[in-house]
Formats: sequence, C-alpha cells, structure tokens
Amino acid sequence: MTLRLNLKLSILPCFLAFLLVSCSKDKVSVSTPPNCPDTVSFNNEVLPIIQNNCSGCHSAGNGTGYIFTNHGNIAASADAILGSMRGNGYQLMPEGGPALPDSLIQKVECWIFQGKMNN
Repeated sequence: MTLRLNLKLSILPCFLAFLLVSCSKDKVSVSTPPNCPDTVSFNNEVLPIIQNNCSGCHSAGNGTGYIFTNHGNIAASADAILGSMRGNGYQLMPEGGPALPDSLIQKVECWIFQGKMNN
C-alpha cells in the first residue's frame, strides 16, 4: 500500500514538471483579448497585409522556409508571423524595413484571437 502511494506521489511532480516545460516553448500567445471591435476578414485585411509586407521574401522558391501564399500556410505560421511583426522572440520583420504600424499588427492579432478564420 505504501509503495503505491509513494509511486503516485513521485509521478505527480514529474507530470507537473512536464506540463510546465511543454508550455514554456510557446513564443507568442494571445493571452488577453486584444481590442477587436469587428471580425477581421482574412481575405480583405490579413492577406493584403501579408502580401504587401511578407510575400516578397516568403513565397515559393525563395528558400526562407516560410511560404505565405494562402490561408493554410499563413494560419499554420500565424504565431511566428505575429512574433516577427513585434520582434517578440523572433527576428523583427519585415527585414530591413520599418516596423509595421501597430494598427496592422493589431489586425493580425485580432484575426488570430478570433480563430484564424478563412473568411
């Protein structure tokens, strides 16, 4: 009986440590709701931001490892995109250019917070 209790008590700290370590790998997260008065449209707002500021370097055949040409690619890399726009644990992008205006970054943040819809 004591062996089972000791085994359970020794597994619990390991499990908790695993949870803490696995969650610490997230570089960017939207933990508090941004000020999003309206639903952000991927096609009308987010995609043009990406096309105008990212597609020059992040398109097929450029060798950067990131391709931002469609909703699937952009949604899969959304946290990295937002982190790069902020320089938050990632290299600040767009590279060599001025930082994007906060209003554009907020649109991307709202789109992520709203579920990265393909709308």
